[in-house]
Amino acid sequence: MAVQNPGRRGFLKNGVTAALGVATLPLLSPTLGWAAPGTLEMEQEAAGKSAASSLVKLDFDRRIGEIDRNIYGSFIEELGRCIYGGVYDPGSPLSDSEGYREDVMRAIKGLRISVLRWPGGNFASGYNWKDGIGPKNKRPPRWDPAWQEVDSNQFGTDEFLRYCEKLQVQPYITVNMGTGTMQEAADWVEYCNGTENTYWANQRRKNGHLAPYKVKLWGLGNEVYGGWEIGQMDARNYSADALQYAKLMKWMDPTLRLVAVGDTSVNWDVRVLEQLTEIIDYISLHHYGGSLNTEKEMRDATYFHDQLRALEGVITAVMANRPPRKPIAIAADEWNIWFRSGAQPGNPHKLEEIYNLRDALWVASALNIFHRMCNSVRLACLAQLVNVLAPIMTNRTGLVLQTIYYPFLLYSNYAGNIALDALVRSDAFPGMPSTPYLDVSATTDDANRKLTLALVNRHPTADIPVNIEMEGFRPQATGTLFEVNGANLNVTNTFAEPHNVIAKRSTISGAARRFRHTCPAHSLQVLVLDQA
Repeated sequence: MAVQNPGRRGFLKNGVTAALGVATLPLLSPTLGWAAPGTLEMEQEAAGKSAASSLVKLDFDRRIGEIDRNIYGSFIEELGRCIYGGVYDPGSPLSDSEGYREDVMRAIKGLRISVLRWPGGNFASGYNWKDGIGPKNKRPPRWDPAWQEVDSNQFGTDEFLRYCEKLQVQPYITVNMGTGTMQEAADWVEYCNGTENTYWANQRRKNGHLAPYKVKLWGLGNEVYGGWEIGQMDARNYSADALQYAKLMKWMDPTLRLVAVGDTSVNWDVRVLEQLTEIIDYISLHHYGGSLNTEKEMRDATYFHDQLRALEGVITAVMANRPPRKPIAIAADEWNIWFRSGAQPGNPHKLEEIYNLRDALWVASALNIFHRMCNSVRLACLAQLVNVLAPIMTNRTGLVLQTIYYPFLLYSNYAGNIALDALVRSDAFPGMPSTPYLDVSATTDDANRKLTLALVNRHPTADIPVNIEMEGFRPQATGTLFEVNGANLNVTNTFAEPHNVIAKRSTISGAARRFRHTCPAHSLQVLVLDQA
C-alpha cells in the first residue's frame, strides 16, 4: 500500500441478513457517515432518466476458464486500527482467550476469504520479523517510519499464522526488501516452514508450534518502485536483488510460490519478468480508484481492467521468447476504492474510508473483471479487511458492515468455478463507449448444473431491461435473486443505521432459455439458476 499522494492516486446487532444463510453478526452505534450534497442531482441531469434495453447472451460451450478461489483474498497491515483494535484486541470482552475479536472473525468467515496477506504494504519494507516472535513481554516496540506510528510487535508471525488457522485461510507473507536482507527472508521461511533440527525451526518449536506452518505464498517486497517506499529501487536493481532473495528462499523451501513486484509501467514489468521468469509464479498490480462522480468512478473500473490487460499482454510477450512453462499469473494483491481518507501522523484512525453504494458497485465491477480475466488473474487481495479501507468497521462494542462487504460476500459464496464468455450489449456512459451501464459476469460449475449471473446496473437513475438468452442450459423457472441497492448512490452504512445497504434475498420466477429481466437503477443483482 502506498502513501496517498496527488501524483499517484488523487482519501454493523445484525449484519449479514439471516436470509443469506451465512451468519448473523452484531452491529452498533456512534456515527460513521459521509455524503456529498448535490452529487445525485448533478448525475441525474448528466445521465438522463432512461436507458435502452440490454442483451446478455450465454453459450455454455463458450468457457473462458477456471476461476482460482485465491481471487477472493484480503489483506491486513500494521496500520492504524486494522490489526490493533480491529483483528486483535486483547482484553476486550469481544475477544477470545487469545486476543482475537470474535465478532470480526464471524464477519470475515461470512466473506469466505481464501488468502490473507500480511504484514504489508509499506509497513513490510521496514519490518524485522524477529522483533515479533517469542515472549510478548520481551518484544521491543519499534517506530514505523512508513506510517509514522509505534508498532508494539504484540501481533507477529505466530499470531498472524494462528489467525489464518482460525479463519481457515491461506497465509501470504511479504518479505522486507527495504531495510531487510535476503538472509532475514530465508530465516523467516525457515521459521515458518523448517522441518530439520535447525536454529529458526527450533525457535518456532520453542515458541509453541511444533509442526511447520507450511506457508507457500511469499511476496518479494512491496511497491519498491515508489518514492514513498523504504528502499526505493529501479527495475534493474530490484530484479537483481529479488532474484537473490528468491533463490535463497527457495533453497530453504522449493515449494514456495513467489510474487514479484509489478507496476503499471511496461518498462518496469518487462525488466522484472525478463529477469525473474524462471523463479516467480506471479507479478503484482496494485490499484486504488474512486470519485464522487459515478461516471468517473465507473470509468476507473474500466481503467483497472485496461491495466490488467496491459500486464497480461506484457507477460504474454515476455513468455513468448522463453521455453514453455506454467504462465506467470497476475496478483492484484492490493485493490479497492481509496480517495477520501488520509494518513496523518498521530491520527489513530488512518485511512478509515467510509464506503457508499457507488463504491459497492465499483467493487462488484472489479470482481466481474477478475472473473472475465480468470486465466491471468489468479490471486487478488481486497485492501484491506478491518477498519483501514475495509468492509468491516469496529468500535469497542461491536462492528458495522460497510456497503462493499456485500458484493464480496455474494461473489465468494455463490459464484461458480467456471467463467463463461458472455456476450453483452448495453448502452454506455456518455463519451465513454468502453464503460457500459450494464457490467456482467457469468459463472457455472464443471457440469453446467448451475448458473450464477452477476448484473451490475451502474446507471445512476434508470432501470435497465435485460434480454437474457442461453444455449446449452435450460434453467428451472424459479431461482434465487440477491440484490444490493439503496436509496441513492451516496448512501452509507453507519453504526446508527447499519442496514441502509445490504444483500436482500428473494425469488425470481419466469426464468427460461430466453426471458426478460429488469435491473433496478444503481444496483447489483446476482441471479442463481439451477439446470432444469
